[in-house]
Amino acid sequence: MALPSLPALAASLLLAVALAFSRPSHPPIPTTLDGPFRPVTVPFDLSLRGNAVDLPDSDPRVLRRVKGFEPEQISLTLSSSYDSVWISWVTGEYQIGYKIKPLDPKSVKSVVRYGKLRYPQTHEATGYSLVYSQLYPFEGLQNYTSGIIHHVRLTVGEYWLVCGYVGLKPNTKYFYRCGDPSIPAMSDIYYFKTMPVPGPKSYPKRIAIVGDLGLTYNTTATVSHLTSNHPDLMLLIGDVTYANLYLTNGTGSDCYSCSFGDTPIHETYQPRWDYWGRFMQNLISRVPIMVVEGNHEVEEQVDNKTFVAYSSRFAFPSAESGSSSPFYYSFNVGGIHFIMLGAYTLFDRSSEQYRWLEQDLAEVDRSTTPWLVATWHPPWYSTYVAHYREAECMKLEMEELLYSYGVDIVFSGHVHAYERSNRVYNYTLDPCGPVHITIGDGGNREKMAIKHSDEPGQCPQPSDDEYLGMCATNFTSGPAAGKFCWDRQPDYSAFRESSFGHGILEVKNETWALWTWYRNQDSEDNVGDQIYIVREPDRCHVQQVVDSWPADL
Repeated sequence: MALPSLPALAASLLLAVALAFSRPSHPPIPTTLDGPFRPVTVPFDLSLRGNAVDLPDSDPRVLRRVKGFEPEQISLTLSSSYDSVWISWVTGEYQIGYKIKPLDPKSVKSVVRYGKLRYPQTHEATGYSLVYSQLYPFEGLQNYTSGIIHHVRLTVGEYWLVCGYVGLKPNTKYFYRCGDPSIPAMSDIYYFKTMPVPGPKSYPKRIAIVGDLGLTYNTTATVSHLTSNHPDLMLLIGDVTYANLYLTNGTGSDCYSCSFGDTPIHETYQPRWDYWGRFMQNLISRVPIMVVEGNHEVEEQVDNKTFVAYSSRFAFPSAESGSSSPFYYSFNVGGIHFIMLGAYTLFDRSSEQYRWLEQDLAEVDRSTTPWLVATWHPPWYSTYVAHYREAECMKLEMEELLYSYGVDIVFSGHVHAYERSNRVYNYTLDPCGPVHITIGDGGNREKMAIKHSDEPGQCPQPSDDEYLGMCATNFTSGPAAGKFCWDRQPDYSAFRESSFGHGILEVKNETWALWTWYRNQDSEDNVGDQIYIVREPDRCHVQQVVDSWPADL
């Protein structure tokens, strides 16, 4: 095993010293170089709101405030690289009832005017529009049809070509308006900042990570705290609105199967998507949001259609990253390559997703994007009773491939609590394995996960999921050999706590990144968990493409 090179070691030591002296009043922040750590469980605080309450449709933050075909629910999504972004919005009103007539998506244009100055906005881009419906072939269930959803990609323009530059410039603030200028029905002026150019010394300041968000009063606290951290980018790791905890008449429950077990199909109340889009607009109209699907986005309807709202409402850089599906895609943010994987579509080694993943990993140039971060909804290394080892089939198919390419960090949701692992591979402590972080504690209305699988009498039975399958069996080696659960907190689990919150990732350079988890019940500057995740490329050799990286533009 090779020792770290002297330049790399010296750089790491200098950074560690500088960071230590910058915080003289606080204990030093641990690093993964100090691990593996002894497992820690923070006891559940009974004073917390373990059950969350959804915002009602009368809340001013979810009401429709525009007129006619003026844009609302405006959001921003990255393309696969820094020089292109997507702008999305909704015009017109949704309909819900027994007799609905979809709007004509061609009746309103999809136009974005933008530029580096608030006035004048000298560039214009056009895109496409669509309308989706959620239909139920059962008497008494109400159907839904959306407003007109617009997606416009800001990318190559004639003006840029004349000037010898293609696409948006990195690290640059742009102002924009969206809508249809011919009606006229244009939005107010919004702004966004593009991501930094790919390169080993080029990173955004802060990336917010959150999962299982929903639209509750706890959600509002999460989003408020997250916003106060001024993120440059937001990742939502599945389970967006929880519209499927409702019947089509708007009656909701914390547990659908408990309250509505006799319905002929799993219903949803689609206006919750519109409420969510309105509430989130203030943030995601200026901070790009990247979403991957969770189980609450399935939303089955007529003809066995699924994931229609998810696939329609968000823009995804799928085509730009070589994917044919909104369930999995990748993109670069400075020196980080993000891979968003789909757990609720085929993932076995003969699947299209697996072949795409192989190709995407093979094309990652670690000299340009040293950091490799993967996300998907159900965690592989959660020790809570809820969803325990539920994604074992996906893990068996994909873990070896991701490990061979040296994935640094994995983010998941699904379990409504927080947990951070030691570096791990195949349930074994491994200094070259990724750090797995479960952050499904965004604040949704389902109950918070509290019980742990290693507590006496809490080990669950293997579960069979329609999408995830059932592959989990008893462990064959290690301290839990012959058992389905450990009888103590597993060695690979470094820290766990049941609290609502969010996380912030700050990549400092090509080997050091600061991860911070914030709890909703704390003041905005207090942290619940914090660690420097340190890459060791000289120790952990990975498959990679070697090429030059572009100079800063």
